[in-house]
Amino acid sequence: MKYGMNMLLWATEVTPAHDPLLADIKEWGYDGVEIPVFEMTLKNYKRLGKQLDSLGLERTAVTVSTGDANPISPQASVRKAALSRLKKVVDICAAMEATKLCGPFHSALGEFTGKGRTDEEWKRGQDVLAKLADHAEKRGVTLVLEYLNRFECYFLNSAEDCSRFTREVNHKHLKMMYDTFHANIEEKDIKKAIKTCADQMVHVHISENDRSTPGEGGVDWNTSFAGLRDVKYDGWFVVEAFGLALPDLAAATKIWRRMFPSEEYLVTKALKFMKTRWEKKKK
Repeated sequence: MKYGMNMLLWATEVTPAHDPLLADIKEWGYDGVEIPVFEMTLKNYKRLGKQLDSLGLERTAVTVSTGDANPISPQASVRKAALSRLKKVVDICAAMEATKLCGPFHSALGEFTGKGRTDEEWKRGQDVLAKLADHAEKRGVTLVLEYLNRFECYFLNSAEDCSRFTREVNHKHLKMMYDTFHANIEEKDIKKAIKTCADQMVHVHISENDRSTPGEGGVDWNTSFAGLRDVKYDGWFVVEAFGLALPDLAAATKIWRRMFPSEEYLVTKALKFMKTRWEKKKK
């Protein structure tokens, strides 16, 4: 098992100013970090990749799609823009040697039509993501789709949805992830959900129901870890938490009050929680 920390707790763009923080994350015992890719300057990520190498930190990446570059848009020009943008993100992943690109980039984050997805959107999304997966394969990157709860997305909302989507595309570089926060809202049966997507699941976000310190909220961790153990999951556990440090991100994630004493508290407690709970389940 590998343990990672999503850098969105501190930044939407990881810069040289964050080098001391990255060193701390390594010292606290993490194997790697998840790097947000929203800014598109390739050289910045090449530098970051070298810095992470020097610290001995592995890395995954995360991004989203927006309305002007939406893979399921009815407008061909918007879908073309989505494919172009996501190819650039894949190239950035390759530049910093991140082998997984995670996130809900299957559709525009936070945009709704007032109804559920259509068959046409399903087909359009699969067409764009299949083409992107071909590009990702050439760059040594695996696409890892994240399903979201109904309040953030209407396109993919459950393990069943997301695994069927990737299974139908049937591309070895298009898989999915499981996120405990979204599952806590959307899944009726956690073990069943995990089992349903086990053949497509290559990544896990560890996220509490209030987006703060894992293990100090309402997620059913006993069932979650037992389900992952049952399907013999052995990949990344990446902590995804949000705070008030970034006003725009706090607004987007609906964080209105401070949920933990400090970032160091959250990060160190989360790692201890994951390791002790996972090892306990192994016995």
